[in-house]
Amino acid sequence: MTITTEWFDRVTEELQDHLNSICEEYDQIGHMNINRASKHPRIEFFVSTEDEDRDYFCTILFDPYNEEFYVESFDVELLQPTRIILHDITDIIEAVHESFHEFLTHDSDSELVYLDDDSDDEDDEITIEEIDVEWETPEVTAFLIEDNVEVTYQFGVDNANGDGVLRRVNRLWTDDDVLEDESTFTFKKDEASTIIAMIASHMDRMVGYDEIIDL
Repeated sequence: MTITTEWFDRVTEELQDHLNSICEEYDQIGHMNINRASKHPRIEFFVSTEDEDRDYFCTILFDPYNEEFYVESFDVELLQPTRIILHDITDIIEAVHESFHEFLTHDSDSELVYLDDDSDDEDDEITIEEIDVEWETPEVTAFLIEDNVEVTYQFGVDNANGDGVLRRVNRLWTDDDVLEDESTFTFKKDEASTIIAMIASHMDRMVGYDEIIDL
């Protein structure tokens, strides 16, 4: 079987021009990096912070055997990695755009400053204000298959309004990387007892990980 990256090269050549017109926010702070050295070449998308770090928010991979682009995900119900196939450049742009705005919405640990392409001009900096959480617990592992999948929880309090914050992180180990999917849930003190009671009253109808897969 002949392995070719012709389709990968054609798409990456056109992609940057298309991405610049996604939306005003991406045009100002979004960046793209092409990595051909991996077994499956990848296109990585990130924003630069004022500390000269990179925050990656999306990775598009290319399968040269099947000549298809895809993103890696994780099926929580089946507890196994999955591929979402991106059939054309339109699908790729939509995936990047969606991941970009999810990244801006869910990166909620602190206030971050991301630099645009003209980072020498301080007036062009874009400040993204996020909730300031004081974490009351460390990350607590709820489920773990070593070097495969891990689910953790962490509880904190929003310093601005006293809301409870529950942070859930899914980590998936692949051949090349560790993928993370993070989500947060906020609630008032008055809601906490109701949430706990509702869960406790219906736990007998819930399915555990050990009932889904053979541990």
